[in-house]
Amino acid sequence: MDATLVPDLVAWWWTVPAVIGAGALAWFGLRGQRSGRARRLAYDASREAVRAAQREVATTRMSLRVARAELARTLAERSAGRADGADVARARRAVDLSQRDGKAAAATLRARRAALSADRAAVPGRSSDPRELPLARVMASDDAVTARWMEYETDAAKAIAFPAMADATVPETAAFLSQLRTTRALRPATATAPMSPAEFTAYRDAVARLAHAYDRAEAEAWRRARREGSAPAGPGPDTAQPSDWMLSAQEIAQNLTEAMIARGAEAFAQGAEAIARLSTPRDRRRDERDPRGDRDRRA
Repeated sequence: MDATLVPDLVAWWWTVPAVIGAGALAWFGLRGQRSGRARRLAYDASREAVRAAQREVATTRMSLRVARAELARTLAERSAGRADGADVARARRAVDLSQRDGKAAAATLRARRAALSADRAAVPGRSSDPRELPLARVMASDDAVTARWMEYETDAAKAIAFPAMADATVPETAAFLSQLRTTRALRPATATAPMSPAEFTAYRDAVARLAHAYDRAEAEAWRRARREGSAPAGPGPDTAQPSDWMLSAQEIAQNLTEAMIARGAEAFAQGAEAIARLSTPRDRRRDERDPRGDRDRRA
């Protein structure tokens, strides 16, 4: 070692721990920042989705204004003899289409806001299980749909009973397989892979469409199997299930019926008791009210 470097090393030795400490703090800070983004991924994605839905609502409102202005112009042109009924009909169809687009955009915005509220409440804590992270939950839903589909591929009995689940010529199955390829293209390699909110939204929406497409394909496969006699007896995926609000309404109606029956029985018992009292002889009722009266008469 060069002897001239020794005084410099002695003079600057204290910077080594400082550099190491700064590097460690930067590493832990970056790790914590990544952990925070992973926990807030669904919430951040929903915020961007809400902003995109708001922009879409503004666009559809502007399109509706333009369509209405074009309709007014076309009506004026027809009054002047420079347009006919076909032009007016086209302008009216454009207004109707813009109105439908506006209603769809408003419904999408409401759904995005509801999802934002749900994602805000579901942000996991710092010490939560990694399986509770938003990306891990979506990937678990994706795996669940794939596992349900693989049952029809690996179970020989199901493969024979429901051949439509592997038949790409069936429209519902073809739609499911197409959505499966789209979802696989958007799926990250691992649950800890870095992902932007826009990428997360695309993947999450793809998984939701995949589940819907699978439900339709499975229901159609069961309908075909029932027609061919290969489906087991009893309700299946093709059987309409009552929704939650219908079950709640049925439960409320049942409780009201039971309450009315109980009150009716109680009222009937009270009425029978009143009739029994009215049918009792007057003297007996008087004696029951005043037992001493009978003893006085006997004396």
